[in-house]
This record gives sequence, C-alpha cells and structure tokens, in this order.
Amino acid sequence: MDHLEPSVENLAKAIFTVNRHAKTALNPSFLYLLKKKAIEKLISEGKAKKVGLHFSPNPKYSKQQSDVLVSVGNYYFHIPPTKEDFAQLPHLGTLNGEYRNPVTKMPLSQAKSLLQAYTSISEGAAARKKKTYQKPIFKRLGESY
Repeated sequence: MDHLEPSVENLAKAIFTVNRHAKTALNPSFLYLLKKKAIEKLISEGKAKKVGLHFSPNPKYSKQQSDVLVSVGNYYFHIPPTKEDFAQLPHLGTLNGEYRNPVTKMPLSQAKSLLQAYTSISEGAAARKKKTYQKPIFKRLGESY
C-alpha cells in the first residue's frame, strides 16, 4: 500500500471513505471523530469552507436539527453546528440532491492512516479517553461488603 500525499483531494476522498464506512460500522465513534477533526483542521487551514446549514434528515429525539454543510474540494460533508454557525451561516433548508459527492474507491485502512497522520489522532488514544461506567452496588441497610 503506497503512502498518499495529504492533498485536499486525497483528504476529501479519505473523509468520504471513512464517513461511508462509519454509517455501517459496529463502533463508528472513532471514525466520526476522525472525520470531524480532519474537517475542522481543513477549515482552520482555509482548505475547506462552511457553505451553510441543512435540516438533518435523521434528527435526534424527533426534534428539528440542523447540520453544517462543508465543502472540501469536490466533496460535501455534514458536521455538527456550533452556536456561531447559526449566526454566521445561511440556512439552506432541507437536504436535496443538489450536493452529490463523486464516487470514490479507497481502502478504509488507507483512508484511516492518511487521516490519522493528518490529524495526529490514534485509535488507541481516542478509546482511552472514554470513561467506563461502573454499576452501583446496592446493599441492604446495615450490610457491609
């Protein structure tokens, strides 16, 4: 597997591949984190642009929700909005077929390694940050363990 140059086009293809696999992954949290951090870094470097807000097609808890549409090269992605986004970006209404991504073939392992090198995020570090839930221990009044 050859090493890809972190150009805007290659990063956009990698984000597209990671996003497509995250939708069906058993544990998609790392893939979505990788996508979000890569897009945020591209925006901060001026290589990606926030286009506007779209109503989310799958809102949480059946409430209306908006996502930020981001343009990276020839690709478009959605990320969660910040408070500033609502004040600064135009609302584009409901999602339509106007924004379509080109078909891309890239192995997930290659996409992950490119985005991990670009964002400096490793899968192990992201998993360690997660707090584990410890069940409470219930005991009868007066009992000790």
